[in-house]
Amino acid sequence: MITVLFQTESHFPVKKSVIAEAIETSLKGRVTSPTEVSVTIVGDRRMLELNSHYRQKDHTTDVLSFPQYDPTQPAAPFVDMPDGVLRLGDIVVSYPQAVKEATEENKLVDDKIVELVLHGLEHLLGNHHEE
Repeated sequence: MITVLFQTESHFPVKKSVIAEAIETSLKGRVTSPTEVSVTIVGDRRMLELNSHYRQKDHTTDVLSFPQYDPTQPAAPFVDMPDGVLRLGDIVVSYPQAVKEATEENKLVDDKIVELVLHGLEHLLGNHHEE
């Protein structure tokens, strides 16, 4: 069972069921135990705060990931939780950045948000790219 926890700033409309379905599809066959992931949709002001605090970057970005554990780091491998739930971590998406990028790429905003969430999910799973 895959549980997706959502938090959104109230004025950002997102299709939670579509996002949850995309996460479940992506994780199918990749995780074998009950799994939990958090998705938060924020504005640029909050994203700037997160970038400044956690990455020492003075600009907003489209998505950030905060893994509970990083499987690429031997000092912090995935561990068995007492309740058997694998908590992957948190994905934060900037709604204004998603709108901007969707417009530039001629995509639907909902599709762009799903793309960003899945990109963040890959980071939670330890799949990284060069910056």
